[in-house]
Amino acid sequence: MVRSKIETIWEQFLWNSRFLVILAVISSLISAFFLFILGSVEILKGIKYVVYLQNFNDYHLVKVKMVTHIISAIDIFLIATVLLIFSIGLYELFISKIEEIEKDKKASKILQVHSLDELKEKIAKVIIMVLLVVFFKNAMEITYNNIEDLIVFSITILVISLAYYLLSKSDSLKKETHKG
Repeated sequence: MVRSKIETIWEQFLWNSRFLVILAVISSLISAFFLFILGSVEILKGIKYVVYLQNFNDYHLVKVKMVTHIISAIDIFLIATVLLIFSIGLYELFISKIEEIEKDKKASKILQVHSLDELKEKIAKVIIMVLLVVFFKNAMEITYNNIEDLIVFSITILVISLAYYLLSKSDSLKKETHKG
């Protein structure tokens, strides 16, 4: 079967359209960069409370505010990490393998992506961690007025712990499957 010139051009166009992904890669990297800066600023805001601590009576308030800022920073850093993993993963899947990751012995395996499912899985893990941090931050600000509030809070902690346990269990099952 002879391929027509139009078919060849069309297929080349379709294949090269994968380079559109570079827009997502660049946008994600820029966003991650600024989120890392914002997370660092959030840490500095928390430290500011300790530096300006006037007397020991304000200690509890300062502790709560500092911890709140640090938890916010962790949340921001985790989202920045999602964007970083996303941009590296998209680049590797659609544009080209990053040889530096493959040959660097110190490179984290989390940055190596071999399939779209693997990318989604890695991002999902970080997103679950973001949700845990956000829950923890919000839990610090909640006032418990009655026993029902405390029970709901306890059940929520149980469900989150169970979800995290199942996620880590699925990881160990996959590792065992790949070994054997």
